[in-house]
Amino acid sequence: MLESGGRVTQESRTWNAAEGRTYSMRSKEQAHDYRYFPEPDLAPLVVSPAFLESRRAELPELPEARRARMVAAYELTAKDAATLTHSREFADHFEAAARTARNPRRVANVLLSEIGGRLKSLGLEQEQSPVSMAGIVLAADLLDEDKISSRQLKQLLDVCFEKNEDFPAVYEREKPQQITDTSALESLIDGVIAANPKQVDQYRAGKRTIAGFFVGQVMRETKGQANPALLNELVTRKLEG
Repeated sequence: MLESGGRVTQESRTWNAAEGRTYSMRSKEQAHDYRYFPEPDLAPLVVSPAFLESRRAELPELPEARRARMVAAYELTAKDAATLTHSREFADHFEAAARTARNPRRVANVLLSEIGGRLKSLGLEQEQSPVSMAGIVLAADLLDEDKISSRQLKQLLDVCFEKNEDFPAVYEREKPQQITDTSALESLIDGVIAANPKQVDQYRAGKRTIAGFFVGQVMRETKGQANPALLNELVTRKLEG
């Protein structure tokens, strides 16, 4: 008001939330009517621009800026970035892990979906998780390298929480074997295709998403041990052949 040339009237104003504006409620004649007066024991404080800049330089990265950077750097969703930055310590742990992983976004998925879901169902806090950040990185890397399937990961994590053990130890002991034998997988695919002619016709009529049905059937028969990437490739080849 002052900068626009207006004059401040000494008054009390009331706020109307519905309209989003204030209204004059009552006026006062002098400042002392509000009990405004200087504090005699406080000396004037002059804050220089240099002092402000030095203080700003000492500030940590603020949550909003950190979320934006993490979305750009790690290809996270805004929702995941918000969850990961609910505390500075949690965000620090994630970023330390993400920098050592093949795929930071997969680390976030394992941390929030697989680990977070189990912790929530058990009523546990993050620091009570048996799976360390190093274990989460290993799990994410194994998924990224197609050395384990998502189903196998779930099974291994179930063991981690059941036995209160970290992922590396459980993986080393339980290490699931993936089926990468092309001929063995082709034989299973042939059987599934022969047993489901209706779905084959749907695929060849243009419904490409039905390929997931055949992949799922073979995965069920192999108890999740078929190599996902190889299986998807072979299913597509068979259906289009």
